[in-house]
Amino acid sequence: MRRRPDNLDTDDEVKLKEIRAACPHLDALRSHVEEFAKILTGRHGTRLDAWIAAVRAEDLPHPHTFANGLERDHDAVLAGLTLPYSSGAVEGKVCKIKFLKRLMFGRANYDLLRKMALLN
Repeated sequence: MRRRPDNLDTDDEVKLKEIRAACPHLDALRSHVEEFAKILTGRHGTRLDAWIAAVRAEDLPHPHTFANGLERDHDAVLAGLTLPYSSGAVEGKVCKIKFLKRLMFGRANYDLLRKMALLN
């Protein structure tokens, strides 16, 4: 269910079709997940509102909760799905500094932590 449809071998495709035929709720969930993956990987933020409306039309509680979270921060989600900018590099540096801080806890003072962060 979580793999890309292109990466499924023949046996997995058959099993997936059987499962989707047996459970209509799972079939609907799979189609919503596939559509959101296309929006996410292709940066098609303009289709977000239509996706949320389609999720709301279904009787599936977990995607409704996810859609509520997306709507709470709609502007940021829309920007993240449409703009080419990313804060990934900054988040990586912050994660590394936090790791160094945990690593050096109780062993050194701020000056040494600062030097370690600048050298790494």
